[in-house]
Amino acid sequence: MAEQKDTIAFSDELKAYINEWKHKEGNLIMILHKVQQEFKYVPREAADIVAQMTDVPLAKIYGVLTFYHYFKLKKPGKFNIQVCLGTACYLKGADGLIEELENVLGIAEHEVTEDGLFSIEPVRCVGCCGLAPVLVIDDEVYGKVTKDQLPGIIAKYQ
Repeated sequence: MAEQKDTIAFSDELKAYINEWKHKEGNLIMILHKVQQEFKYVPREAADIVAQMTDVPLAKIYGVLTFYHYFKLKKPGKFNIQVCLGTACYLKGADGLIEELENVLGIAEHEVTEDGLFSIEPVRCVGCCGLAPVLVIDDEVYGKVTKDQLPGIIAKYQ
């Protein structure tokens, strides 16, 4: 069965932003950040549109997208669970949180649950070292998280 592709459309705000930035120095990263902000990742079709709007070759755009770990090329779950693996969080057991999330959700890092609700993304320091270990879901920071708390946290988003 062929996978159905969604057709994407840029918001008027995103189009205006690209038009404002397309001739400025260092524009590509700024534009791609804005695209990812709108879609939660940078779909191939969006990269094509950026290439057309900015006259930047698609190969150069993909060079930037694949060089910087910040950019996502796969659509994350509706609720992308970011687990901090910075030094403080790692030392306080963040890797165990990832393992437990994988068990609870039945997916691995960078995968999405069948219902499309959740994905797991290990990230570098989120700047909340005093709250280690930390996970972030939709800009909500959960600090001093234990494995036992994970099912309750996940239930808030179901």
